[in-house]
Parts: sequence; C-alpha cells; structure tokens
Amino acid sequence: MSVALKQPMSLEAFLAWEEQQELRWEFDGFEPVAMTGGTSEHSAIQRNLVFALTGRLRGKPCQPYTSDLKIAVAGSIRYPDAFVVCSPVPRGTRVVTDPVAVFEVLSPSTASTDIGIKNQEYRDTPSIQRYVMLSQDDQRATIFARAGDDWVGHIASGDAILEMPEIGIEVPLAELYEGVSFDRPGGAEAVLDG
Repeated sequence: MSVALKQPMSLEAFLAWEEQQELRWEFDGFEPVAMTGGTSEHSAIQRNLVFALTGRLRGKPCQPYTSDLKIAVAGSIRYPDAFVVCSPVPRGTRVVTDPVAVFEVLSPSTASTDIGIKNQEYRDTPSIQRYVMLSQDDQRATIFARAGDDWVGHIASGDAILEMPEIGIEVPLAELYEGVSFDRPGGAEAVLDG
C-alpha cells in the first residue's frame, strides 16, 4: 500500500497565501493553522496587558504591538496576544522578525501549543529574551527568560511584580487581571443551595 505524504508549505508560500485570506492564520512551519476566537476574560487580560505595556513604554525605544501584527519565529509565523520590539519597525511592516518580549493569554484550545511548541519556537529565536504566558483561570503567569545560554522558567502569582529588564519596565501582575472575575459557575453558592 502506498501512502501519499503531504509536502510542507514553505514560509514564502504561506505568506503569499495568507494575504488572500479573510481570516488570520498562523503557520507552524508546515501548514496553516486557523486562529480561533477568545473569551471575555482573554480579551480583558489582553486589553489590560496592552494598556500596561503602552503606558510604561511611551517615549522609550521599545514599543508594544498587538495580535494584529505577526512575528516570524524559528520558521513559523505567529500572532501573539502582544509583543515588544526594541528596534525601529518600518512603515507597512507585516512581519516582525526581532521581537524581544512575547505574551500569550492561555486558552483551553491553544494552551498545549503555547506551553510546548511556541515555547520552543520563542526559545529558538535569539531576539526573544522573555516569554510570558498568562492564565485565564487564575492570577498567574508562567515566564520563561534567557539566563545566559539557558531558557529558565518560573511562575508568578498573586501580588507578584513582572520584572522585564530587557524592555526596562515592571508590571504588577494584578494590573493585568483588573476587571477579570475568577468566579466559577456552579461553585460554592450552588453547593450551599443544593
């Protein structure tokens, strides 16, 4: 029995193909991957993140961007929820190749990719110094940063301050979760009533 193997799409072919699409797609190095919608919590955390970055970076050389602009990392194309670039971005740029800090808000449908595959891609992209994954389920961030030749991870939660020396700012984790409720449907009140 012969099995036809699917040939991977090239990065150049993907970029040309994506220009013709109505929706946004990521590229995993082999094929297009559809972008999915998010929750109200995801949107609120992303909004808070962009506000925090924009305010703190105003007037500085590093600038934040949102998921409207894509980045090229380790042979893939990604649309992170936010990222920071510390070099000039020419007018009309569609793909940034040298992000310094990258932020993803974890979703149930994408968490395994964000934690695994994207983490490896970001680690393998020399310009990226910090990768921050923000939970939607509680006030918690998983952070990976360069420490010499190592890519070191740690978890911040509660009243922690996210220190980002590579872009010259600090952000209280609580600020990123302003207006986000962690009440669970059918939680303690449902048990008391039942």
